[in-house]
Amino acid sequence: MTRSESTLTVPRIAAVTFDMDGLMFNTEDLYDRVGQILLEARGQDFTLELKLAMMGLPGSVAWEVMRQRCGIDDSVEQLQAEADQIFSSMLPAEIRTMPGLEAILSKLESHNIPKAVATSSHRRFASQALGHFDLQPRFEFVLTSDDVTHGKPHPEIYLTAARRLGVDPGSMLVLEDSQTGSRAAAAAGAYTVAIPTQHSRGMDFSHTHHVADRLDDDWIMNLFE
Repeated sequence: MTRSESTLTVPRIAAVTFDMDGLMFNTEDLYDRVGQILLEARGQDFTLELKLAMMGLPGSVAWEVMRQRCGIDDSVEQLQAEADQIFSSMLPAEIRTMPGLEAILSKLESHNIPKAVATSSHRRFASQALGHFDLQPRFEFVLTSDDVTHGKPHPEIYLTAARRLGVDPGSMLVLEDSQTGSRAAAAAGAYTVAIPTQHSRGMDFSHTHHVADRLDDDWIMNLFE
């Protein structure tokens, strides 16, 4: 918990927007392995420092961070293509939904609260991950890095989500797992809740309204009662 919730007035939540990687799926675990495979092939290690610097950023920006920090000559496009190939090979057998995902989706649907996805991943990967569990039809729409000019932590993707959902950003709940993503949501004026994983638990979430342990955290679920 990042603030004294007893002093905060929780707005009526009119819509919910989900991040995807690390929030809905265990894809941060897969990203770690992809990063390690990419760098091992180049005689380097995927360090914790590098992982945290890349977390939550749009793919092209994240790969540029890797290029610069590791002195890699390959282009961003080459790294992206290589990563996509590795991801595609491991995703069907290893992707998992995060704890509480089905419970919160069902809760929102029972209250007729519209929901969307706003991810830094590119559209092909988002469609592959969501399609694996047949989840895309349960959302109003999916926004990806292909749909915005400025990636997280810029607020564009969440401002776009609020506009398309037809709600004021302040009445839109955003669920995020990373500091980069939650800063984007907070900058958009959304009601922001962080659900950090083992990959992001040490990050600064002081800008959020609440920090939860999982998607079906009682505090989150009670927002819709």
